[in-house]
Amino acid sequence: MKPRIHVITLAVENLERSLQFYRDLGLESKGIIGTEFAGDAEHPAGAAAQFQLDGGLFFMLYPREDLAKDSNVALSPATGAFSIGHVVARREDVDALLAAAETAGATLTEAPHDRPWGIYSGYFRDLDGHLWEVIWNPGLEDI
Repeated sequence: MKPRIHVITLAVENLERSLQFYRDLGLESKGIIGTEFAGDAEHPAGAAAQFQLDGGLFFMLYPREDLAKDSNVALSPATGAFSIGHVVARREDVDALLAAAETAGATLTEAPHDRPWGIYSGYFRDLDGHLWEVIWNPGLEDI
């Protein structure tokens, strides 16, 4: 395996609602793709929302029920067993992005503050409970 990731897919309960949430945070998407691939009781549908991020990474939203069928795994609700980190260029961008997330419907779980290891960060859960950390690291200047 090569040291890179190409696609991150989050399972969501309501694809349209989650698409709008991430658009409200500033991510661009052409909308829901793959609607021509209908699913059934055994097979997943193809509808998903796609965002192309910097560095060639794709961020996907896929209905929870279809991801469960596609992967052949029963998916439990998001529990925050991992977090997705988003690094911003300035300290005040942490506060601004957390406020935008809350306005868009996210739940703030940890107010932004200085961490002993030198970063300033805070956390939110998206509409489906996925945990995000918004981070400013003064040691990273090329964001």
